[in-house]
Amino acid sequence: MPVNLPLPVADQLLPVRGVRLGTAEAAIRKLGRRDLTLIELAPGSRAAGVFTQNRFCAAPVTVCKAHLEQGGIRALVINTGIANAGTGELGIANARASCEAVAGALGIAADEVLPFSTGVILEHLPVAKLVAGLPAAKAALKADGWFEACHAIMTTDTQPKCASRQIQIGGKTVTLTGMSKGAGMIRPNMATMLGFLATDAAVSQPLLNALVKEAADRSFNSITVDGDTSTNDSFILIATGAAGVPEISAADSADYQTLRAAVIDLAVWLAQAIVRDGEGATKFMSIVVEGGQSVDECRQVAYAVAHSPLVKTAFFASDPNLGRILAAIGYAGVTDLDVGKLRVWLGDGQEEVLVAEQGGRAASYAEEAGARIMKSAEITVRADLARGTAAATVWTCDFSYDYVKINADYRS
Repeated sequence: MPVNLPLPVADQLLPVRGVRLGTAEAAIRKLGRRDLTLIELAPGSRAAGVFTQNRFCAAPVTVCKAHLEQGGIRALVINTGIANAGTGELGIANARASCEAVAGALGIAADEVLPFSTGVILEHLPVAKLVAGLPAAKAALKADGWFEACHAIMTTDTQPKCASRQIQIGGKTVTLTGMSKGAGMIRPNMATMLGFLATDAAVSQPLLNALVKEAADRSFNSITVDGDTSTNDSFILIATGAAGVPEISAADSADYQTLRAAVIDLAVWLAQAIVRDGEGATKFMSIVVEGGQSVDECRQVAYAVAHSPLVKTAFFASDPNLGRILAAIGYAGVTDLDVGKLRVWLGDGQEEVLVAEQGGRAASYAEEAGARIMKSAEITVRADLARGTAAATVWTCDFSYDYVKINADYRS
């Protein structure tokens, strides 16, 4: 079961003016489930995205990047079941064919469509099934289709992930709604995750490009489940401009700062939801590293702890074998780290205990306190490197027996 992740409620997911969503059962891999999502955007909408840094990136990622460079995005098409990755030139042709089919259905240009796929790698996308499902998805298009869409983009997720926010800009209400999917093969740069966040604010393209990167770094690029960087990861930020507020084009404006805070807040929620629903997860863990010389250095150390199978299995067992945390910090690659100055704490939101200092176990530390905290569903590991003023946080989960079972049976 997901760790403290509430189920989305349909009437709490707010329509974003200028966005309509529809889903369908296309039998792309399995029968009896919605696996095709169509998103239609109003004319004048703008989109920006960040994608996986895996060199073996999927065909839809390649096509998305090319279409975003041309601008003028009017639709998104998302399929689950088949990733269309590791599929060569035919994969590219299939991704383009899906865009052409959407374009024909909606009366727009093919390069105004962004394609997304998630599922099994090394299998070809059954384009004929996708095309056959499009009429039903088009017929289902509606402004309040977020609830159905966040279900339709799931793969090994145990529950949908979707949320909304509202802010005031220029005396008018601006809405933000987003959805994400992902539970395994999660490691930023990006991870097997898809994220879509739309707002009806009007934002200049250069500012939107900058905002999607900052939001990704603060959210989706600060999570990990298993350390594997996927082939298909995509995070798309959409601004339809349909709220009727003046276009935001200055980064130092109050309107931009209001929007920026809301986008990052929602992106963080969507990213954390992926970790809370990590494959087999029973614990949600925040790895906070402070006192570094740079944010990158702090992230490097945080990821070493967050990726360690020994750390993650100890947390699953509620075993305060906390020397594993020190070992991970030690091999993180900070070659001139003075371990004599390092301090490490363990906390659960109610209690925080000092675990290590001066190169070893803290004099005040009692293993009973560590064991008590590790039984919690949400745990924070905080480390002070005592090297500077930079800090970073990475969110992760534990490794349970179910993680192995889910991945061993993934293709069945």
